[in-house]
Amino acid sequence: MAEHDPRWSEAAEAQAAILRVALNPILLAVHHIGSTAIPGLTAKPILDLMPVVGDLYELDRRRSDLEAIGFAWWGEFGLPGRRYATKDECHSGRRLVQLHCFATGSPDIERHLVFRDYLRKRPELVTSYAHEKVRCRALYPDNSHAYGACKSAWIDAVEAAALADRLIS
Repeated sequence: MAEHDPRWSEAAEAQAAILRVALNPILLAVHHIGSTAIPGLTAKPILDLMPVVGDLYELDRRRSDLEAIGFAWWGEFGLPGRRYATKDECHSGRRLVQLHCFATGSPDIERHLVFRDYLRKRPELVTSYAHEKVRCRALYPDNSHAYGACKSAWIDAVEAAALADRLIS
């Protein structure tokens, strides 16, 4: 985990610009999501980006374009309706970027954006989430899947509150 680095948003925009060129004209938007997109939140220094396309099958056909700019293609990778790709640093193998690609209209797009924006407006929740991440990392220091599952109850509760708040606003 690392303290929040304001340069993460600049790095996310730089990666988004590369994606726009590589996936033109099928790419509709690229959103910076995940912990690196939330100021003040400690995070693994891995950018999570959410490209939005009109059609996932068209993205499937453009797989080689992503691979040409350094991404490894994983397909759905356990999540129907998503396409997942990763970019690692060449010399160290350290993960740099994860793409969570969805087609326009997917409810996952709204879910990710509402959660991110809700935390951005609520510093007390950022602090609470940071504590939850520390708690889960202490319980599962060597198991990223168990760590993710540990955080999921907290995330699900906040996500539900964020979606409800959006309906009221």
